[in-house]
Amino acid sequence: MIRYLSYGLFVTLRHLYVKIRLFFIFILILFLPVSGDQEPTNKLSIEVKPNIWGGAKAVDVQKVLESAANQLTPYIWQKNLKPIQVERSQTGPIVLYKRGNNGEYLVRLNTQKTFWCQYAFQFAHELGHIICGYKKGNSSNSWFEESICETASLFVLKNMTKEWKRQPPYANWKPYALEFEKYANNRLKKHPWPSNQSVSTWYNKHKIILEKNPVNREINTRFASIFLQFFNQNPKGWETCAFMNKQKSDKKRSFKKYLFDWRNACQTSDQKQFVSKFIRSFGFEEQFFNR
Repeated sequence: MIRYLSYGLFVTLRHLYVKIRLFFIFILILFLPVSGDQEPTNKLSIEVKPNIWGGAKAVDVQKVLESAANQLTPYIWQKNLKPIQVERSQTGPIVLYKRGNNGEYLVRLNTQKTFWCQYAFQFAHELGHIICGYKKGNSSNSWFEESICETASLFVLKNMTKEWKRQPPYANWKPYALEFEKYANNRLKKHPWPSNQSVSTWYNKHKIILEKNPVNREINTRFASIFLQFFNQNPKGWETCAFMNKQKSDKKRSFKKYLFDWRNACQTSDQKQFVSKFIRSFGFEEQFFNR
């Protein structure tokens, strides 16, 4: 009788062991990364050159730039962007057409010390060019990309305030949170949208200036104040920037065609609807929407 019970207990324990083992194997399979079809991430690698920031530590600069990037990368279309190498410029912030030896983006920032708002503002603008697929070509409509990049800077600063209130890179940086939004608001107050002016009317007044000088920060900021509302309402709209320059070439296009080319290059109906907001704001005809 005792031998019979021992054997039965042995069989029961063995079955239990097999079940537990299978359970843990299932858990491992469930959580281990899968090669091949693994979903790429939007994690951005940023490499900051040290000892050129007027006393600011490269690791601290990197923390600020990573925080800035994190406000945009969850919403962009591109996956696994090449790393960004960041150095200091003495002439002005820029992202170079030239790439690094392994395809890295080369960004230059014109700031120093611990002016974190400047770092974030300038970097977000250059990151905006990257997600817009910047490339050489006719520049008559480049003012629009510049205005979108100005929008990216404002969007990033305002969202960094929210993030740093909750979880800054370092606990003692928390009081700095409000400085980002203050920096953005000061820029908007300096270049407010003119009252009682529609986007289309104001564009038509300034389109010749814009075609000749895309980098007019006063006008870029005014347009950005309008565009910012679109992205605040729908942050996934940043996806559409990936298709902005798909049709760019040395050939000049009207601004209307530029907008419709952008819309037609988009991949989803939601993306097309988002770009349609811009088309409508500039007063272009509804019948062109299905082109």
